[in-house]
Amino acid sequence: MSEAAQPRIALLGVPIEIGASQLGTLMGPDALRTAGIGRILDQLGFAVEDHGNMAKPGPGPAEGPPPANAKYYDTIKGWIRALSERSYALARSGAIPIFMGGDHSLSMGSVNGVARHWQEQGRPLFVLWVDAHADYNTPQTTETGNMHGMSAAFLCGEGGLDDLLGGAPRASIGPDQLDLFGIRSIDPEEKKLVFERCVAIADMRAIDEFGVGVLIRKVIERVRARNGVLHVSFDVDFLDPTVAPGVGTTVPGGATYREAHLIMELLHDSGLVRSVDVVELNPFLDERGRTARVAVELIGSLFGLQITDRRTPSNAMLPGNGSTPGG
Repeated sequence: MSEAAQPRIALLGVPIEIGASQLGTLMGPDALRTAGIGRILDQLGFAVEDHGNMAKPGPGPAEGPPPANAKYYDTIKGWIRALSERSYALARSGAIPIFMGGDHSLSMGSVNGVARHWQEQGRPLFVLWVDAHADYNTPQTTETGNMHGMSAAFLCGEGGLDDLLGGAPRASIGPDQLDLFGIRSIDPEEKKLVFERCVAIADMRAIDEFGVGVLIRKVIERVRARNGVLHVSFDVDFLDPTVAPGVGTTVPGGATYREAHLIMELLHDSGLVRSVDVVELNPFLDERGRTARVAVELIGSLFGLQITDRRTPSNAMLPGNGSTPGG
């Protein structure tokens, strides 16, 4: 197969940490590289382009007082504006971008840029928020002021951070295009807002009751029914702390190693995933790189790593058959 025919993946490190309550996630991108994220994707037949880590943006122009209850707003604003433009450019290039965090506030930029591209293509972007937390707070509902807990709400067009992107386009998704998956921690006012907006939730009770296979297939069916594409925003605290200790926001009762791999395998089979975030990995809190290795193994499953060959809808996408994923 010629190199031009290879499906492409673009890696971009986003070493932002001030959206979270605990420092250390700025080391996440390099931990993922050390754990072999580029190597495993290369072995799966992808042309891997590593765009390095984004530099910390300089101070922007003064634009009036920041919103109340949004910590480090001005600095995070610089990250999000720069990342939204980089994300848009990477999506337009035809590569599958993987945004390596960094805390979950980065998704306000990564998803906005990707959504902008797919809106221009006339296809809706759906977001699978794989996380222990809903991240659907606004400056009005937050209990902490930490902006990594406001990402999903911002992406769905909620108010309170309306000037975050400045003059750049805000490509919001509808609340019906967001799936909160694996949730087991949500603030009281945040919970009210999520239910008012009718956001789809598969919490850990639903996962225990129905299993991840049934619930992920429902997400896939909804995206496919609208000719959509899927962005996976994967927070490693979705996993149980016994599996992934290297996060600053551990919540007991998370997904098992096997459940997480099944999710990724089914998403790969769907052929719908066109962009990914991997966030909240904090190597400072990890145990000898364990969480980074698990995250890389899961990304491998998302892009086709499996023990045995199976007949799946995505076989037509696999490197070696002369076609590229997506549409």
